[in-house]
Amino acid sequence: MSIEAIRSCIEADMHAVDAVIRRRLHSEVALIGQVSEYIINSGGKRLRPALVLLSAGAFGFSGTHHHELAAVVEFIHTATLLHDDVVDESSLRRGKATANAMFGNAASVLVGDFLYSRAFQMMVGVNSLRVMEVLADATNIIAEGEVLQLLNCHDPDIDEARYLQVIHYKTAKLFEAASRLGAILGGASPQDEEAMAEYGMRLGTAFQLIDDVLDYSGEHQDTGKNVGDDLAEGKPTLPLIYAIKHGSADQAAVVRHAIEQGGLDELQPVMQAIRDTGALDYTKAQAKREADAACAAISHLPGSNYKDSLLQLADFAVARNH
Repeated sequence: MSIEAIRSCIEADMHAVDAVIRRRLHSEVALIGQVSEYIINSGGKRLRPALVLLSAGAFGFSGTHHHELAAVVEFIHTATLLHDDVVDESSLRRGKATANAMFGNAASVLVGDFLYSRAFQMMVGVNSLRVMEVLADATNIIAEGEVLQLLNCHDPDIDEARYLQVIHYKTAKLFEAASRLGAILGGASPQDEEAMAEYGMRLGTAFQLIDDVLDYSGEHQDTGKNVGDDLAEGKPTLPLIYAIKHGSADQAAVVRHAIEQGGLDELQPVMQAIRDTGALDYTKAQAKREADAACAAISHLPGSNYKDSLLQLADFAVARNH
């Protein structure tokens, strides 16, 4: 099932969110608009704003605050992408030149700061201390995750637990916040709010684990990335961690050296080690386990098109090729 089909029950809401995004991107400083428009319109799935809308719908919310908060979540996500690409010295995202490649590192960092601050302006307008608490905590933890990932780069001794901590902080936390926000707007009980938060955390983890798989198996035209981009940056993702643990001594040494050095000089023997150890199948199985746990977390919610879409999104997270 396509992401468009999954989001069909919130199509009108997504258009409303896009209108909020365009309106809130306005700045008298032309470069801010240029960079923001470039990154916002560069083909992302809009998963995090969709989670706000689907979660709010699952709890019967009616109003417009979910449009504002969906846009807030997308701005926070976009700001992290801008900063990420500068830190990683990336030149390609979703098959297009990154903003830093187009406009320079300084512009990308500063426009990322603009998006963060605009997001906080918008969340204040919702006039909910609980909403502000959730988003403030999330942005802080995401920043910690960015630093953790930086510390882990070129370190072949990272184990699975430490790597999953990075995923939970850097990627899954915003999924969790988006799912929680919709529940808060819909007046969910504390138990149901926590259930939606767990759904988001598990879903975000599954998405990242499949991204790790696609880095070694995806097609450029589908992923918009080149095979081995994470290896080139010295990132010890789960397929590499598994290959080190379960490969032969020679294979483990090759993978460890590739992580330490970065670059793609040893891509082929690393790929062979990944294949021989079944590292991609293991990573997919972990992603499936997370997606199943996401579905289980919200299984008790009343039936609705919104709940169906949330369940389908968990399936999509694991089955996708991009």
